[in-house]
Amino acid sequence: MKIGVPTEVRSEECRVAATPETVKKMIGLGCQVLVQKGAGERASVTDAAYKAVGAELVSAKEVFKVDLILKVRAPETAEIKAMKAGTVLIGLLEPFNQPQLKTIAEQGITAFSLEALPRNSRAQSMDVLSSQANVAGYKAVLLGSHFYQRFMPMLMTSAGTVKAARVLVLGAGVAGLQAIATAKRLGAVVEASDVRPAVKEQVESLGAKFLDVPYETEEEKETAAGVGGYARPMSAAWMQRQAALVAQRAAEADIVISSALIPGREPPVLIRAETVANMKPGSVIIDMAAGSGSMLLGNIGCGNCPLTEANKVVLKHGVTIVGYTNLPSLVSADASAFYARNILEFLRLLISEGNFHIPADDELVTASLMCKDGQMTKK
Repeated sequence: MKIGVPTEVRSEECRVAATPETVKKMIGLGCQVLVQKGAGERASVTDAAYKAVGAELVSAKEVFKVDLILKVRAPETAEIKAMKAGTVLIGLLEPFNQPQLKTIAEQGITAFSLEALPRNSRAQSMDVLSSQANVAGYKAVLLGSHFYQRFMPMLMTSAGTVKAARVLVLGAGVAGLQAIATAKRLGAVVEASDVRPAVKEQVESLGAKFLDVPYETEEEKETAAGVGGYARPMSAAWMQRQAALVAQRAAEADIVISSALIPGREPPVLIRAETVANMKPGSVIIDMAAGSGSMLLGNIGCGNCPLTEANKVVLKHGVTIVGYTNLPSLVSADASAFYARNILEFLRLLISEGNFHIPADDELVTASLMCKDGQMTKK
């Protein structure tokens, strides 16, 4: 079977779907691997490195003629049209983007969206959301320290003492926990908030203070437990109580990092405009949910803060708000290495001795299968 690895065409995307390490192992599975020339350049992977492990370097036109295409981001329309009917496509295909999936299906493509994999122990080695969220949480803190015009750790010098920066992390999923750990390594004082009470122990184990928002009903407690590792939308009353606490703690924070996302829904508003107005001049917000809202509060592409602008750094009320939408791409070498290993593990479910098959009884495969032979499998 021939596997193709094209160059990602989106301007902000620097990752690549396969590395020399995983190419070598795919060849070991009995496959032939074709890599578009220059596909790994923005992830610090040379064509020579691919060639050294047995990949064939080809043009974009030749890549899209193969049996199976590995992508990072969902393909553009021109890329979809370049694929032949019967092609298998694997990548981050945005499973809630129905119009896009319909276009892929109409081309006769069989597509697997890795975001749709179940969050269970068997899928851990191929959990692209977790691997990329780890990278994003790390980079979010570095961006915060970059735009914050003071030191992160406490420093005692002959010129005086500098207080440690106060960092507030909203959302303690994989990205949030990595942000907490990274901020602590840099010497900041860290607080964190999350809907799910179960993460309190994890937050405190990393040295941060967990901000409790009380639950007033059994229904709120049940909702807060989440489902499948994800948070669920909370009641309006609970969100109001959380907003009041966040507003209070954000006013004292130097850097706020928000990472709250709910699959298939608009990201929740955690940092209101009036909260930003009350923050200290020179403070920084890193909105990791930037770009995931469609028309939230009439603002296209905002995230956990309505003042965020996707892929821009803006100054509002003296506060710098960073709305970069693809933080893993800013650490493209390691992000690609993680992602490529995730894909390799998923391929092991589909390829045996160079032959491709779709096991109908494998929940990981069926959950991620978006369309097959021109037909949508998910509604």
